[in-house]
Amino acid sequence: MSDYALQMKEITKEFPGVRALDNVTFSVHKGEIHALCGENGAGKSTLMKVLSGVHPYGSYSGDIYVDGDRVAFHSIKESQEAGISIIYQELALIEEMSVAENLFLSHDFMKKGLIDYNQLYAEAQKWLGYIGLNIDPRIPISKLSVGKQQLVEIAKSLTKHIDILILDEPTASLTESDVELLMDILRDLKSKGVTCIYISHKLGEVMEIADSVTVLRDGQTVSTDPIDELTEEKIVTKMVGRELTHLFPYEPRNIGENILEVKNYTVTDRDKTVINDAAFTLKKGEILGISGLIGAGRTELFTSLFGGLEGKKEGTVLIDGKEVNIKRPADAIEAGIAYVSEDRKRFGLVMGMDIQKNTTLAALNKVMKNQLIDSNLELKKAEEITKRMKLKAPNLEVAVEQLSGGNQQKVVLSKWILNEPKVLILDEPTRGIDVGAKFEIYKIINELAEEGVGIVLISSELPEVLGMSDRILVMSEGQVAGEYPRHEASQEKIMSLATGGNEDAKSNVY
Repeated sequence: MSDYALQMKEITKEFPGVRALDNVTFSVHKGEIHALCGENGAGKSTLMKVLSGVHPYGSYSGDIYVDGDRVAFHSIKESQEAGISIIYQELALIEEMSVAENLFLSHDFMKKGLIDYNQLYAEAQKWLGYIGLNIDPRIPISKLSVGKQQLVEIAKSLTKHIDILILDEPTASLTESDVELLMDILRDLKSKGVTCIYISHKLGEVMEIADSVTVLRDGQTVSTDPIDELTEEKIVTKMVGRELTHLFPYEPRNIGENILEVKNYTVTDRDKTVINDAAFTLKKGEILGISGLIGAGRTELFTSLFGGLEGKKEGTVLIDGKEVNIKRPADAIEAGIAYVSEDRKRFGLVMGMDIQKNTTLAALNKVMKNQLIDSNLELKKAEEITKRMKLKAPNLEVAVEQLSGGNQQKVVLSKWILNEPKVLILDEPTRGIDVGAKFEIYKIINELAEEGVGIVLISSELPEVLGMSDRILVMSEGQVAGEYPRHEASQEKIMSLATGGNEDAKSNVY
């Protein structure tokens, strides 16, 4: 019997004009957690789609062995029957159905032609308990947070008695507590002999959970190493093919006067106080990091300032010393504020529209003549800004839905930068983006700050906030809990303030 749960040998997969996988070799020992890393477009997802039968046998060349036996999957069903299950970042759940119904969509719980719901709920409760998820199996999936839905998806896979579990960016939408729960689940599965393949851009998680790491680059296998021979920096170097001396390329700069001032800002929605008496400043050329736990009110505060949050607003907002009254996003744009949403696909882009039109969408006044869009001028402006962003695309007529996450984010940034904002709010700007694209976006942020744009950087990744910010504002329960200048900040201090401690930092708010 083989020591390997999985071996993929000399896998080559081509699409029209593109070789996505080029003689890739990938081997995973039984019962290990094996991380698969690489930039967007490196071939990770394509390799897993070959393994899971999405790309059926005959559409690729090479051999796959599961537990030492050569396999040839013609469909997803065949790979599942062989004990392989994959959980994608985009969850495959039906929101209108209950948790229990989602868990057992492909199972038979019929009795005399009817579904035996007592048996269904009892079995669902067993599997939810197995992964430590304390929820009612009768409630609709739509009532759960995205993080809880992710855990239901894992429980759904386990009901099929799998041997190999593949997780593609499993923590992208999870809270910190849900991430800890997921890590515990994976360790428990490992102890029971389940093999896990873990795909993630978050190298801190990879270092914490993985036993081995395989790196792909440009559709080829770069290396496979045990985790104790690696560091985050070594993995990054293998991924991008060059050494990045600083993951966060912070650059000291001249910081000017206040460009944004917020005083006594309170937001109430349906008798609930969402933001309570917030006050802070942002200076020209400054990167202001915004930290806090999930639910602290970070996104709500800045969405409201941009005019995108319903509810009663009280307080004062000044741009360049002049009070502004922002009731809707159009008012914010006119005042010089731009907002890059944490959900770029839903709120940042028109996915079916091409790059050129997405890029000019927020600045149509800059590409119009005689109240009509000048196509030549629009193309010129789009080419100039996307070149600055180092966008990777065949041409500007490509639909943004065909781009990688990093390039989609560059289109969103292009859209707002073309509008020449005074204040740029970035909400989770590097979520779901590979380390190489992150580095490029950090450099763009630095360039904008150097030009005098005031940057608000909202991020759940503390290393990112600490690495890029001139000053860090911490939020807790809808309030500004305090702040630290860059040289005084640390993860411990920020977490203490976010959870209600550290009175000294609270006195620093101004």
